[in-house]
Amino acid sequence: MNYKLTSVLAAGALLAASPGAIRADEVSEKGREIFKKHQRAVVTVQIVQKTTYASQGRTAPPNEARQELTGTVVDPSGLTVLALSACDPTEMYQRMMPERYANYKIETELSDIKILLHDGTELPSEIVLRDKDLDLAFIRPKAKPAAPLDAVDISKSGAAQILDQVISLNRLNKATGRAHAASVERICGVVQKPRTFYIPDSTMTATALGSPVFTLDGSFLGLDVMRTVTSSDGGMNNFRPEGATSIILPAADILKAARQAPEAKGGDEKKEEPKEKKEGEAK
Repeated sequence: MNYKLTSVLAAGALLAASPGAIRADEVSEKGREIFKKHQRAVVTVQIVQKTTYASQGRTAPPNEARQELTGTVVDPSGLTVLALSACDPTEMYQRMMPERYANYKIETELSDIKILLHDGTELPSEIVLRDKDLDLAFIRPKAKPAAPLDAVDISKSGAAQILDQVISLNRLNKATGRAHAASVERICGVVQKPRTFYIPDSTMTATALGSPVFTLDGSFLGLDVMRTVTSSDGGMNNFRPEGATSIILPAADILKAARQAPEAKGGDEKKEEPKEKKEGEAK
């Protein structure tokens, strides 16, 4: 008998049956269930950003770019949430580095906003609500969709603890045929003040700003957005902004903001803020 071969086979069997391997299989299975249920609620939001810069009375030629962002449909009527910093990054940079941008007037105009569904349907839409503190933008179709859209029920929320594994969903770019994707994230920190939010680990995944995140039981945990504060030196460290980090904003904050989103009015852009101001809170 080849005892060396027998020992290797036995060790492999024990490894395959270990709790870690079983746990990994369970996470994969639960992740696939979440993906199958919610993937069509994750949409591409196509948007045209027209940015102008002015300094000392001189205005530079406008820069226009078409972007494709990740959005999450949160109501069958088509109400969709995405990260405001992805729509209008100038607000984020001005907040992080106010001294550097003090002498510049930067404005971004958003137009030609469309929700692209999984079947290729394009829904012309408009921004109906911005929340700079939470880094949220809500859009609605300008016309009522022909049929209710697949949506994430954000009222069925969950919570996470440090080192918990969670599932994020995303829709990839045009080069991939805008395929849907899922990632396993791990919570590396939970911040309680000035408001509760979750810090995902820094492992590179397919998660993008605007991606919805779920607990393993399928409850909606929150949305991937940017948190920004004024940097202590107003600058950059190794080309990375010191005053910004990706966070998972809890479901309760998103639900509260969504309830304030007005109906679409047919314009290109609305700039309403939530009625309740969040005084004394940094973002």
